[in-house]
Amino acid sequence: MVAGGLGLAAGAGAVAARDVGAPHDRAGSTGVVVPYYGPHQAGIATATQNCLHFAALDLTTKRREDVAELLRRWTDAAARMCGGEAAATVDDNPLAPPVDTGEAHELGPARLTVTFGFGVGMFTSGGQDRYGLAARRPAALADLPPFRGDHLEPGRSDGDLAIQACADDPQVAFHAVRNLIRIARGTAVLRWSQLGFSRTATNSQAQATPRNLMGFKDGTNNIRAEDAAAMSEHVWVGDEGPLWMRGGSYVVTRRIRMHIEHWDRSSLGDQEATIGRIKSSGAAFGRTRESDPVDLGAKDAGGALLVPLDAHVRLAAPISNDGVRILRRGYSFTDGVDPVTGGLDAGLFFIGFQRDPRKQFVPIQQRLAADDALNEYIRPTSSAVFACPAGTVEGRAVGAGLFEG
Repeated sequence: MVAGGLGLAAGAGAVAARDVGAPHDRAGSTGVVVPYYGPHQAGIATATQNCLHFAALDLTTKRREDVAELLRRWTDAAARMCGGEAAATVDDNPLAPPVDTGEAHELGPARLTVTFGFGVGMFTSGGQDRYGLAARRPAALADLPPFRGDHLEPGRSDGDLAIQACADDPQVAFHAVRNLIRIARGTAVLRWSQLGFSRTATNSQAQATPRNLMGFKDGTNNIRAEDAAAMSEHVWVGDEGPLWMRGGSYVVTRRIRMHIEHWDRSSLGDQEATIGRIKSSGAAFGRTRESDPVDLGAKDAGGALLVPLDAHVRLAAPISNDGVRILRRGYSFTDGVDPVTGGLDAGLFFIGFQRDPRKQFVPIQQRLAADDALNEYIRPTSSAVFACPAGTVEGRAVGAGLFEG
């Protein structure tokens, strides 16, 4: 649980969370509010919460003004819910459906953040300029290329609009997405959604490094939101982007199924060699502490490299990728039983924010897909990329600049 008053980095400044008091002492619930309005959308630099509900929608309307109106209504509702309020002003008319579904009433804001993104399909679909926005699509928003080892399910990939709701209470995150989908009826329909139950990376100096479902500490070398220089260089869109995207970011999501049963039968030595770290401590080979820098040139007494050439740590390291880094906000997931294998359908829902996926995620993933020893134990089943506009001020919709002029 995060105490009230925690400073959450946002660009060069800091956005202070505030504690409005939690009505109930529910596990995982908190009265801390993360301010919705600001130069960047919350949920990117915000210290990663415990729970996730991510959803992608397809637009069904043919009218550009309907899309702009949906974003206006979404912005208003998201700001209210992030403040611990109902999605709309409550109307107790017994003859009309409630304006809020009610399941988050009395749970508190729980550090809820709602982040919106625009997919390629919002600009062009089937070669058609759907809403007169094709010329305004930023070059960095492009379909991801196919990667070796992908087994993507179309119904779990892509989308015209994205909603990322993160909170310290799963019901608060679910409530946010549920009500936003409800508001979208008649304009957009749900394409896919994903729940996450535990963060798999830390993006703040105040957070300890978590473990993923393979039992390894994950995100040790992740960008920290307090590092304004790294955020500016690797995460926030600058002058290279259109005005409506400056101060925004691009997010890549990947649903990565882990073959947990196969992994669990592997020896400890094989697991550690696959990752390139010691499982118990999180330290890289040849080091003693998790925080010690990875030495990819370290060798044993016989002259062999301590970190194998195909170890995940080696291939994902910035030094192996021309200094490129990504801000990770992934979550563990479990979706029941695989009907084919009878094994657990569980793994990592990867979320990576960056300044330009073409220069960051794509080359890193191409390297991993070709040579990573971890590929023996994983299977990507969904993939998507979205442009997340800059933040906004009260009374102005997220992404409003896209529709102006």
